[in-house]
Amino acid sequence: MDIENSFLTIQKGEIYQAVIGDIEKTLIEKALEHTSGNQIVAAQILGINRNTIRSKIKKLNIIVSRFKK
Repeated sequence: MDIENSFLTIQKGEIYQAVIGDIEKTLIEKALEHTSGNQIVAAQILGINRNTIRSKIKKLNIIVSRFKK
């Protein structure tokens, strides 16, 4: 995401959530990639609860199967 461009394209008051959501999705995807889709280990690496990562995966529409080897 181009943060600088966000100030022009995202509505006032929504920039923070949009940028944080994008970064959070990328971070979870990288952790899943690193763990070959293992959600429990990815959660441990990120320092969050397994239920939290599962909830975020669902909310952010992340397809875990694409990380499994």
